[in-house]
Amino acid sequence: MSSEKIALTQTVQKGGCAAKVAASELRRILSNVKFPAAHPALMVDGGLFDDAAIYKVTDEIALVQTLDFFTPIVDTPKLFGEIAAANALSDVYAMGGLPKTAMGILAFPLATLPESVIVDVMQGASDKIAEASANFVGGHSIDDDTLKFGLSVTGFVHPNEVWTNAKVQVGDHLILTKPLGTGTLTASLKRRESSEEDIMEALHSMATINNAVDYLTPLTKPYVHAATDITGFGLSGHSMQMANASQVSLRISLDKVPKFTKVLSFLEKGFLTKAHRSNAQYTEASIDTTKLDDLHRLLIHDPQTSGGLLLSVSRETSRDTVQALRAKFKSAEIIGEVLPRQDKAVIFE
Repeated sequence: MSSEKIALTQTVQKGGCAAKVAASELRRILSNVKFPAAHPALMVDGGLFDDAAIYKVTDEIALVQTLDFFTPIVDTPKLFGEIAAANALSDVYAMGGLPKTAMGILAFPLATLPESVIVDVMQGASDKIAEASANFVGGHSIDDDTLKFGLSVTGFVHPNEVWTNAKVQVGDHLILTKPLGTGTLTASLKRRESSEEDIMEALHSMATINNAVDYLTPLTKPYVHAATDITGFGLSGHSMQMANASQVSLRISLDKVPKFTKVLSFLEKGFLTKAHRSNAQYTEASIDTTKLDDLHRLLIHDPQTSGGLLLSVSRETSRDTVQALRAKFKSAEIIGEVLPRQDKAVIFE
């Protein structure tokens, strides 16, 4: 059987970052786990739900460590590998680092899918790792009922140049580098209401690695105070976590937020995932959506796979930062600002 004739989305129940355990459930589960005491060299752990861990090695080098994997979000195996790799690499970029090594995480149904699928998935991932100037150094695989793939990624960052979700400063502007809407668009693909060609804009975005670091200049990079990437918990969940970690409030204007062309019409047609509901439940007590209509409420909860970076940047350099980023991310836009702490963590307008 040729891998080109297999629709991978039809082999799984959920795809991409929409398959994440709901954030509220994850927090409840983890609250019952006693973790070891942090080593003094551990600069960032999972306590604030940041994108990766940071471990200081020397005064010049800190280790960035992360992993991410999920079930197919697209039908084409090679494209799935590209998107899964771009998504995993993103967590290193979201901490201000550059990836150096990657190891594959593969679960594969040997009895139901041909080996050519593995080859294509791995080739797609390998191509993205090469694009990131990192090394594909091995991994682990198991025979499983459904296909799952991702990467464990290690990178480096200078200890004084770490981006976290906890360093947002009042007065900063918020920049989003990619459009929203991958959740609803890929939900339509899984329902066979659209083809990959119909949503190619989103597929290209998901396969784009989030290397913002190399596009910032010495005049703009020092003024990026904080960052996170927008993935399965949606703009609502990840912006809320950033605001809470930094003890500030964010005001985000939905008319400024970039979105894929067909997103609102697909949301109106009801192409939703379980994560639309769980993200709304996770954030409902902490965000203000009273000024949004129903479609834009769904948009902020849309689970992104390999979504954009949300950067908190000094307002004096924010426009220069956007211009620098647009060399790589054409849709990069200032979408809001940082306020002193209010009653709500995020105010959507």
